[in-house]
Amino acid sequence: MTNIRIVLAQLDFCVGDIAGNLQKHIHALQEAREKLACDFIIFPELSLTGYPPEDLLLRPAFLEDVRQASEQFILQTDHMYALIGYPYLKEQILHNSCALIHNKHVLGRYAKQCLPNYSVFDEYRYFIPGQQPYVACINNIPIGFVICEDIWQAGPITQTIAAGARLIVVTNASPFETDKHEKRLAILSTYAKQYRIPIVYVNHVGGQDEIIFDGGSMLINEEGELCQFAGFYKEKLLPIDIDLSTTQKKARDISIPSQMERIYQGLVLSVHDYIEKNKFPGVLVGVSGGIDSALTLAIAVDALGKDRVRAVMMPSRYSAAISLEDGIAIADHLGVPYDIISIEPAYQAFLDSLAPLCAKKKLDSTEENIQSRCRAVLLMALSNQSGYLVLTTGNRSELAVGYCTIYGDMAGGFAVLKDIPKTMVYSLADYRNQLSPIIPQRTIDRPPTAELAPNQTDEDCLPPYSILDNILHAYLNRGQSIDEIIAQGFDRHTVAKVIHLIHKNEYKRRQAAIGPRINYKSFGKDWRYPITNGFK
Repeated sequence: MTNIRIVLAQLDFCVGDIAGNLQKHIHALQEAREKLACDFIIFPELSLTGYPPEDLLLRPAFLEDVRQASEQFILQTDHMYALIGYPYLKEQILHNSCALIHNKHVLGRYAKQCLPNYSVFDEYRYFIPGQQPYVACINNIPIGFVICEDIWQAGPITQTIAAGARLIVVTNASPFETDKHEKRLAILSTYAKQYRIPIVYVNHVGGQDEIIFDGGSMLINEEGELCQFAGFYKEKLLPIDIDLSTTQKKARDISIPSQMERIYQGLVLSVHDYIEKNKFPGVLVGVSGGIDSALTLAIAVDALGKDRVRAVMMPSRYSAAISLEDGIAIADHLGVPYDIISIEPAYQAFLDSLAPLCAKKKLDSTEENIQSRCRAVLLMALSNQSGYLVLTTGNRSELAVGYCTIYGDMAGGFAVLKDIPKTMVYSLADYRNQLSPIIPQRTIDRPPTAELAPNQTDEDCLPPYSILDNILHAYLNRGQSIDEIIAQGFDRHTVAKVIHLIHKNEYKRRQAAIGPRINYKSFGKDWRYPITNGFK
């Protein structure tokens, strides 16, 4: 026999919810056995704990709960093979491991050899790397096991092939990035063709704080071709039939969503899971009539439904009539209830209170920021009253250069567009309008403005976003120097100003709400610059 039926368990686990995750494992196992008639079910990396468990791994009580849950799962494995991921502690050494189980017994374990310690990963803080490959025979098929980062380094795959594997299983906790699926497919295809071996890849799906897991579980044949695919952003038990006596057929009907669709759906899933897993009843969105808040509102409704979203419009003396009209229009298009609260009384009260101290000074960002903070106070009061979480609406471009008000428009619990450049905000709005026309075209076409001063536009303070976003990408994502960026045709003064603003505003970003990560080098775990920093 050289054939096997495997089920890939692409599931959404909650970090730290050991009991809930255990039940998901048991239900998936039962369905795989009773409905899908499979021989073997494979779960993702650290599936019992969720990923990343971070400093929960330093708590003995947490590891003990994991141990007990793993033993409970083992008792469920009658007439089934299962591979589960969990931290395994032995003789004071903790491994990021997976265990192969059959008929209520652990047949063997594999410890991850390559521990990532870059970007959002910090595994050397917790784990000791493994040293040995692991190959087990199931249905007369020698199957080799590796975990996530192991495929991005040549050693573990080479060892596993040398140990006799004829099928590779890769369990993963691989976060979404804009081109991550293409990178995964390329590396897996390279190994498959080089060693003439099929590869099974299973990944988490779901949102975990700022990380998005997009799934994308799949089977690659020995020709390096995609044969079966679980899709993105959905839980799925994907049965795959493998027969080593023949090459698995290349898939003919798999449609990979566009990059913009993947980003949008990733934001939707991230908002949904953050609200659901933290048990908030709903969300509040301050809607200004601008494109950022319009897109945020649309994502919130797509994530949670209109009944769990509430819009708040807070005009001031500088708000154009069309801003309120467009804010009402998108709320109506989405069916979201909304409230209109003028900030004028609060704003004037602050001005009156400060008049003795600021009487001889001209209006500047002080008065502008007071308006933003008036809105924050109103939103947070409504949040306290309702239990709803405030979604902030600022984008990556603004956050990068500090074009935002600390304790003002930065106030909230989840920053939906935190990693979305302004130019991409427009692309995402266009994409969402293709699904159904909800964002008014006037909102998209208007020059962006904070409306905190007369006739204000963003370009009063910033270069055009098409220029700003290219400079930010070169400096943040590609790590290029000022001279390298200038050599691409950008104005020296503009580049120097932008980079100065990036570092000047590090203290703001350190206090910003978390938000979904879609970029390599996003602000958050990817970006760890000291606030007090003399390097120029």
